[in-house]
Amino acid sequence: MTTMTVIVLGLVTVVVLLCAVLGAVAASRRSRARQPVRTPPAAPGESPARDLASDPDYFDPRTIKVGDTVYVEAARYRAVGAVHCAVQGEQWTDYLLDEGARRYDNWLTVAERPGPGGEPSHLEVLLWTDVPTQGMVPAKHMLIVDGVEFSPIERGTAAFRSEGRTGLPERGLLDFADYRAGDGRLLSFQRVQGGQWEAAYARPLTPGSVRAERLP
Repeated sequence: MTTMTVIVLGLVTVVVLLCAVLGAVAASRRSRARQPVRTPPAAPGESPARDLASDPDYFDPRTIKVGDTVYVEAARYRAVGAVHCAVQGEQWTDYLLDEGARRYDNWLTVAERPGPGGEPSHLEVLLWTDVPTQGMVPAKHMLIVDGVEFSPIERGTAAFRSEGRTGLPERGLLDFADYRAGDGRLLSFQRVQGGQWEAAYARPLTPGSVRAERLP
């Protein structure tokens, strides 16, 4: 075997090993990218989903239907529409609430969040109020809204199905970008694909602070 042949074989071996290493690194990055965002455990104001469903003393907000009269703390609303969303195995419902003055700027989110490490799932209930962002686009880094710094926590695209009065198509895709401030305040941007971004603040509620009356 000549010296030139040995050199060529050595170079081929180095290239093969380098390709194998790069392939392993790329596969590792892809697998990490597929891992879902870890959901935090239930906060003191949140209730385990299974306990709430079996407790007759509490109304289960997951059972709200379009047309129901909904009481949120001391306020009375009517659920005029609902948007059912799903992304990566998680599901939630946004209810459009009418306070009687035909001002449709209050949304109630009811979501069942999986617990980490096999812990029981918990209910998350949020009341949203619109934020005038004047054409602001959600960036992938920190945002300042009303003088408050918000850091990004999650963004993606959800499939949705609407019912009742929502102003949205019957089915479609919804882009969202969620942020959290240092004091725990939540800010979310969303848009129907092809539409304009809209923003809202979220206020967490205890599931027990929501109840509903069915239509006769």
